[in-house]
Amino acid sequence: MNRDARRTRLLLALLVALSLTLVTLDYRAGGGGLVGKLRSTAAAVLGPPQRAVAAVVHPVGTVIGSIPHLTGYRAEADRLRRENDDLRAQLRSTGADQVRAAELDKLLGTAGRGQYRVVPARVVALGGTAEFEWTATIDVGSRDGVAPDMTVLNGDGLVGRVKTVGPVTAVVLLVVDPTSTVGARLEGSLQLGTVTGHGAGPMSLQLFDPSVKVAPGDRLVTFGSAGSRPFVPGLPIGTVRAVENTPGALTRTATVTPYPTFSALDLVGVAIEPPRTDPRDSVLPPRP
Repeated sequence: MNRDARRTRLLLALLVALSLTLVTLDYRAGGGGLVGKLRSTAAAVLGPPQRAVAAVVHPVGTVIGSIPHLTGYRAEADRLRRENDDLRAQLRSTGADQVRAAELDKLLGTAGRGQYRVVPARVVALGGTAEFEWTATIDVGSRDGVAPDMTVLNGDGLVGRVKTVGPVTAVVLLVVDPTSTVGARLEGSLQLGTVTGHGAGPMSLQLFDPSVKVAPGDRLVTFGSAGSRPFVPGLPIGTVRAVENTPGALTRTATVTPYPTFSALDLVGVAIEPPRTDPRDSVLPPRP
């Protein structure tokens, strides 16, 4: 045992002495010489495996390190997308609100000039019924003071009359329905006639006096009904677009373009009180 211990200590002492000698030689040779060659050999042998390992480990480390950033980018993109969707919705809502506000101003202006007391309403449905082809459902009813045979108008003129009423809705018979006939008066005169609807086509005017001169561009207003039901007086109906000359006829006929656009009705008003006096032609829009 003692002999083995002495051999071990001797070998250790030789290794330490050899290490010191190599360090001294390497320092004096400036990294060259035998030690430098040994170091170069070791680098040549061990370098490729080290580079291969680094080539694999470095991208993996980069991806792992970028995971928190990718999560942040995705959250930021989601946030921007939500903001864009909100902005689009606001723009659509703002645009619709602006159009509706302009329609309301126009309606109130028309009602004010004619001294009609109106209840504003939204058209919630357009369509026909079993008896009528052209009707509109509005979102006001008996709880709002609406009753059958009240006049319905918008900012452009006559829309129709209330046909049936529920607590919160009402059905309006549009003036363009083929069953609708309205007493009319030519602007600036006492000449009377009737205007009848023809659905999507122009309305027709029949003047009671066949000798009355009428020309394209002449304008018509409601003559008014007894008790102002179903039609209040003075509401714009439309403009004469063409005149039919029929010699010997008992009445004179013309076609009429209505003022309201019935395919795009939105905001209307129900005249729950008529004017104290006939507004005559004061509700007609200014001529272009």
